[in-house]
Amino acid sequence: MTYKQYSFKSRSGKFALHTSEKELKDLLIAWIFISIAFSIAQTVGDNFNINAFTSTAFLITIIISAITVGLAFLFHELAHKVVAQHYHCWAEFRADITMLILAVGTSFLGIIFLAPGAVMIFGHITEKQNGKISLAGPLTNIILALIIMPFLFITVQHSVWKEIISIGFLVNAWLALFNMIPFWNFDGAKIWRWSKSAYITMVVSAAFLLFIYFMRIQG
Repeated sequence: MTYKQYSFKSRSGKFALHTSEKELKDLLIAWIFISIAFSIAQTVGDNFNINAFTSTAFLITIIISAITVGLAFLFHELAHKVVAQHYHCWAEFRADITMLILAVGTSFLGIIFLAPGAVMIFGHITEKQNGKISLAGPLTNIILALIIMPFLFITVQHSVWKEIISIGFLVNAWLALFNMIPFWNFDGAKIWRWSKSAYITMVVSAAFLLFIYFMRIQG
């Protein structure tokens, strides 16, 4: 099957972001599945009632999950893609439908086994470039958490906005730290091979953000 290709060039013309109809569909599918999985897990944990899944509150929970968890995932993956294409690699996200279905299935147990897919990268890159491509994802989550952080210390009356701020900060900080696992195909393994100092800086930064979150919650 042939998919439409799309390119978005910078004003200077020095860099272009390439994508395809297939990638956009996969990103949307993963975004929807992730949002639903987190919403189910949260609903199951709050005095579970089958009628809860047909309520307005559940729809609001899905929207909150799409804005917080969904965007954290989306920006993480796109960051990998942008840096990889900067190094003249072919890079596109591909959803893992089996793992997405598994994520939704396990969410009914209050557990989310999340491996939505990954950015597929082809091209000749050095260990340093591979490290920077891997760094881009968790670093983006840390930047997003830092952008959200000031709002943690502002009194917000509306419960929905309060939840978006709280979950958005926590998810980005946790996603950054989780991806720093230095094993298998995690970002952390590739960053560790490239730069020990970059790895330690990322882990400390993400851990500190989580520390701030839990101190704020307890306060």
